[in-house]
Amino acid sequence: MTVAFSRRDAEPLDIAGIGIGPSNLSLACLFESVPEIRSRFFERRDSFDWHPGMMMPGVELQSSFLKDLVTPVLPTSRWSFVSYLVAHKRLYAFLNANYEAVPRQEFARYLAWVANGVDGLRFGTEIRDVEHRDDRFFLRFDNGQDEARNLVIGTGSSPFVPDWAKPFLGADCFHNSEAKSRLSDLGAARIAVVGGGQSGGEVVEALLADSDSMTELTWISRRHNFEPINDTPFSNQVFSPEYVQAYLKLGGEQKQAALKNSILTSDGLSISTIHSIYRRLYALRYLEPSALNASLAPNRDVIQMERNGNAYRLIVRNQFDGGIEVLHADTVVLATGYRFRLPDALGSLSERITLDRNGYPLLNDNYTMQWTGPRNNRVFAQNAGRYSHGIADSQLSLMAWRSATIVNTLLGRQHFDAEPDNGQLAWATETASTMPHQLRAGYSDGMLSS
Repeated sequence: MTVAFSRRDAEPLDIAGIGIGPSNLSLACLFESVPEIRSRFFERRDSFDWHPGMMMPGVELQSSFLKDLVTPVLPTSRWSFVSYLVAHKRLYAFLNANYEAVPRQEFARYLAWVANGVDGLRFGTEIRDVEHRDDRFFLRFDNGQDEARNLVIGTGSSPFVPDWAKPFLGADCFHNSEAKSRLSDLGAARIAVVGGGQSGGEVVEALLADSDSMTELTWISRRHNFEPINDTPFSNQVFSPEYVQAYLKLGGEQKQAALKNSILTSDGLSISTIHSIYRRLYALRYLEPSALNASLAPNRDVIQMERNGNAYRLIVRNQFDGGIEVLHADTVVLATGYRFRLPDALGSLSERITLDRNGYPLLNDNYTMQWTGPRNNRVFAQNAGRYSHGIADSQLSLMAWRSATIVNTLLGRQHFDAEPDNGQLAWATETASTMPHQLRAGYSDGMLSS
């Protein structure tokens, strides 16, 4: 049989994606409504699997299920979370469960369902190198290559390990991204968890649920206390397009201050996690016969870690009173967060990409990297704009909106409505022509000049 190929098939892809996580999965879904864009996404893993090492029992999503891959910009898409529930005949059961927060396991199954159905995904294909020549990128993998005019990087963030812990990584010192597979077989008597955010809380919660073999549990946090996520309506406005557009206009120091001020809208503990841990500690101390000595240590910085026989000694500075403490542990779990880094495949392009002082690529407003190549060959970056675009960029909340922005940039027109909503908060300084009537009157009368 003779297969006919069109001239279009022989042309480079309009865009190639490196990595298939939720962000590039969102983009692939939106491309279905734009047939004129030829896209393909590559992933070294054989199938989609969202943070499997952190999928411990009872963990919950910290954002609304409506902030899925598509709904905020294309609610009629067949790849929405609601469509997933309908396809699996459990919409009513889900609604009747009346979840305060969606189980993360459920959302992971939704993502995997989409990845199994949407077009243009190539799993089991690791991009080894990317070269730019003339007017295109050449992506090389083990059994061939592809060509594309544009790239989008969606490899996600990598586990961050502090320098003091790097020499000791192994079976009894590991990042929480491996927690699910490691915690159940630890058998350690003394365990230290470093990191006071949601990931650290989930590790502590899991350890307390099966605490028979532990004699000591120490939870260390740099923060002033084990603080809840700020999930109130006004604070959640930072997860909105209008906030991002206001944030983009700030200077570097202003962005740093805004990021610091909004940290607990993203990196705080879920109320349910706080209650679970506190109540379990109460039960172990007052209601059940337990030999566990649990110590919660906020305001601490680990400044050194060293081997002590078959265990570890941690030198810790107490920022509350300035004291120095020595802690001992058989196992150390690092809930120390994640950092974006360029994939190894971009090694040959790295000298042409401009990085900021945090080691992140400098991004333009439309999520393209600043690089020395031709302007019509763009490199988009997903989840790399924490400092340039604000705290929401590394979260799921604006994933669909960011994908819509990328599609619009490729097309050179507003295919998706990516304009901000009429938000409740006025972030930026209003001009006299745009501020509300009451303020405008005072401005013209000189009332706001003092």
